[in-house]
Amino acid sequence: MSHTVKVIAGGIVLLALCLLIGRWIGGATPGAGLATAARVFILLWLIAAGLNMWAGVAKAGYSVAEEAPIFLVVFAIPVAVALLVLWRLSRG
Repeated sequence: MSHTVKVIAGGIVLLALCLLIGRWIGGATPGAGLATAARVFILLWLIAAGLNMWAGVAKAGYSVAEEAPIFLVVFAIPVAVALLVLWRLSRG
């Protein structure tokens, strides 16, 4: 399994963990807790994807130009899932 797929899967797992915590601490309105958890996830995932890009440049020897498209894919897929969750929560 390629590193990129593993990182994306890790992002989905982190999203699930954030949503579980959000549901747990959501209080009277679990939807609000889930929405907050999804927003927190996006910030956490930006940091994690940035660290992954830094590792690719600093440790693996790739250039920033080579890593930038991978960063976009790694960041965008889990965030798209998080935004889908936010959209579904806003609908009802």
